[in-house]
Amino acid sequence: MKKSLAIAAAVAATFASASYAQSSVTLYGIVDAGFTYTTNVNGSANYAMTSGNIQQSRWGMRGVEDLGGGLKTIFTLESGFNLMNGQQGNSLNNNSLFNRQAYVGLTQDQYGTVTFGRQYDSVVDYLAPLTAVGSWGGTYFAHMADNDNGNASFSLNNAVKYTSPNLSGFQFGGAYAFSNQANGFSNNRAYSAGAGYSYGGLRVAAAYLQANNAGSLTNPGGAITNDQFVSRQRQRVWGGGVNYTYGPAVGGVTFTQTRLNGLSDNLSVRFNNIEANLRYNLTPALGIGAMYTYTNVNGSLLSSEGGGKTAHWNQFGLQADYALSKRTDVYLEGVGAWGSGEAAVGSTQVGFVSATNFSSSKNQGIVSTGIRHRF
Repeated sequence: MKKSLAIAAAVAATFASASYAQSSVTLYGIVDAGFTYTTNVNGSANYAMTSGNIQQSRWGMRGVEDLGGGLKTIFTLESGFNLMNGQQGNSLNNNSLFNRQAYVGLTQDQYGTVTFGRQYDSVVDYLAPLTAVGSWGGTYFAHMADNDNGNASFSLNNAVKYTSPNLSGFQFGGAYAFSNQANGFSNNRAYSAGAGYSYGGLRVAAAYLQANNAGSLTNPGGAITNDQFVSRQRQRVWGGGVNYTYGPAVGGVTFTQTRLNGLSDNLSVRFNNIEANLRYNLTPALGIGAMYTYTNVNGSLLSSEGGGKTAHWNQFGLQADYALSKRTDVYLEGVGAWGSGEAAVGSTQVGFVSATNFSSSKNQGIVSTGIRHRF
């Protein structure tokens, strides 16, 4: 009898152990905070304690369950927050609990991954990692007002997303975000596609995003809840880039174009962004980086007569980052943007500081220092 009970207990323990090994949940996050000096905000310099200087502070959970035969269930729930006041989200992300990502899906090594929920678009997934804002530089290195969403200023609601397996260095994917509105199929919907290829130190990528009636007041529950450009009839973003890693150095060049149609009074505008970036690790702990972006803007938005006038911005950024450990680093960075042509007073904004921190002149600069910890 005792022998039978012992065998039964051993079998039960074996199954329990196997079940535990087949699924897991991981808690993760980033806390990033420091001090930031910004010029020309409402006519004055601004000295502020800030959160998310390189990466938005966040916490999240990701999980996986092995269903057998190489098939797995996956999920991610991720919430951004302001470390200075504890509030959820930031100036653009809504105050929902999981304002960055919230999705569930299936993945299989041979066929790829399908997920459903609030997710990033293909510009964020494929092209942004080749830019300074999407890799080492972070928040303030975004292109003018983050016009191409390289800093993930918005995510896609109601999205179905496919990501292919890695095919000898090549990977592709796309997403479709539904409007979820009866008799309004295209009212605040979005779709995107992208691809990337890696070989040795070489990486190339391209992506496209289109949003119709994004931020629509008649359908706030659609694909895009809110972002920096409020409501417009159509937004299109496309671009490509290449970078190369050689020893301790990685450098690259990217191009993106953002077209906004049907803004207030049916105005339109086009942003062209050309970026060159370089990062070099002086030691395993100390890295330095530099970025230059030229942004050309033209369209009827720049002229009350509806003509094709042009504005220009030159944006420079420098950063030094020192790792105190594998998970904690300290940084010092400076970014500046200088407008010319039809660049209007009050239209310049370094990277994406907040929806209200536009400059009171054509120029703006930021110096920021802080500490970042990953868990």
